[in-house]
Amino acid sequence: MLELLRRRLADYRPRRLLSERPNASVLIALTDEVEPHVILTRRASHLSTHRGEVAFPGGKQDDTDPDLLYTALREAQEEIGLEPGLVEVLGPLGQVMSKHQLQVTPWVGIVPQDVMLTPSPAELESLFRVPLSFFMEDRRQRTDIVRFRGMTHYVPAYEYNGYVIWGLTAYMLVELLNVGFDAGIPMKPRPEHEPGGY
Repeated sequence: MLELLRRRLADYRPRRLLSERPNASVLIALTDEVEPHVILTRRASHLSTHRGEVAFPGGKQDDTDPDLLYTALREAQEEIGLEPGLVEVLGPLGQVMSKHQLQVTPWVGIVPQDVMLTPSPAELESLFRVPLSFFMEDRRQRTDIVRFRGMTHYVPAYEYNGYVIWGLTAYMLVELLNVGFDAGIPMKPRPEHEPGGY
């Protein structure tokens, strides 16, 4: 399964946004096993933005970050204690715009299945793993219609062991499954990917 993903992402040319918005990066970390799991976090409830939401490790690019991949790996180390040297980076997915006007680049990486991770209490409430097959089956709970800044977003929402996975996180997962495994999960294009978007 992961070998197929390696081949697909090696040839993939992800969508780029032509905006001057600040940049951010996230890491979609998959465990290296026959049935890969994706590593997700729930953000702490005391944070000023995205509190209590399920997300990938990641954050805003610092001025000292040489590139967006570095940002994703740095943030993953800070948030969940993932050493950058343990990540086999496969490549980026398409850029998306967050509701806070950050241009987000997701990076896909493979990590050892027995990797020891520790959530940073300053940023995270918890850390959990979900089998990739759960999303492959497209067991979405619902599809939300979210109107924001005059644009309409169609947002898949999944529930797994009490965690609600939706928004940009769910959108990035769907792109990963469709590009990497021909999952064929229907998804409306995001407004920023339309002509005249951001």
